Amino acid sequence: MSSYPRALLRALLPVPLLIPLAACGGSPAAQDAKPAAGAAPGFPYTVTNCGVTSTYQAPPQRAVAMNQHATEILLALGLEGKTVGTAYLDDAVLPAYRPAYDKIKVLAKEYPSKEVLLGANPDFVYGGYSSAFDKAQGRDREGLAKSGINSRLSVEYCTEGKVGLDQLRTEITEVARTFGVPERGERLVADEQRRIETVGARLKDKARPAVFVYDSGEASAFTSGGKGIGNEIVSLAGGTNVFADLDDTFGDVSWEKVIERKPEVVLIYDYGGTTVEAKKQRLLNDPALAQVPAVRNQRFVVLPLSSAVLGVRVADAVESLAGQLHPDPA
Repeated sequence: MSSYPRALLRALLPVPLLIPLAACGGSPAAQDAKPAAGAAPGFPYTVTNCGVTSTYQAPPQRAVAMNQHATEILLALGLEGKTVGTAYLDDAVLPAYRPAYDKIKVLAKEYPSKEVLLGANPDFVYGGYSSAFDKAQGRDREGLAKSGINSRLSVEYCTEGKVGLDQLRTEITEVARTFGVPERGERLVADEQRRIETVGARLKDKARPAVFVYDSGEASAFTSGGKGIGNEIVSLAGGTNVFADLDDTFGDVSWEKVIERKPEVVLIYDYGGTTVEAKKQRLLNDPALAQVPAVRNQRFVVLPLSSAVLGVRVADAVESLAGQLHPDPA
């Protein structure tokens, strides 16, 4: 979402005709077809993801990842050798993945055109946001399928209800299964779960401060609602999202509502051309916000936007935010 215009930010919100998680392949063991002679172990593999059913006769060999969290999931699973293109980073990839990332061709700073995408000759396209498959730009999943290209959209954008660790498990497990490396997915999920549980044990019985997530906004505040993984991260880190009742992943709220809800902490998402310091000053310089506890006490915490989406940084985000919300280890 780096330097996203507001219209594009809203385009990332769940689309209207979404389907229940069960139809998004909530179980990694979606119905497998009868294996053919000489087929790779675990194949053919059939999975339904966000309303699109795909059958893989073998693991993809030429994947393109659009959006940072999709790219990092592939890298975390050791799939850089099967990734022929990447696009649209919000910030720097994790240092552990940088050597692998540097071997992959960057197709575009933001989303590649249809021509550039098809020029990479992919057999699989993985989008982190629904905007990755913009029909107006010729990148819709149906159109890709007609070109013989399978695709996947992060289940954060086709889940009814709240997104949490179950959806993270689904996302990692199904991607790993699609690429024929289920054991890598199991290890990655177990590591995320272990780290998050460790944080939970440390925070047991701690008071939960009221947190307002400030993504961006001048006339109104663009914030994290109750449906995305961002809301779950705040909760797992020992806080309470004051806009958890907003029935969206992201959404606009009035500053009057921010004032009414009296947040004790402001969580700033760091990305794009507006710095964290500029966002702080926007809040501090607004007289209407002067008596909001978080602003009055200048209690600001920060997460990179790339950590607040459904990807391999969820445990990182929980650990980092918990340390900022509850710095005293006692």
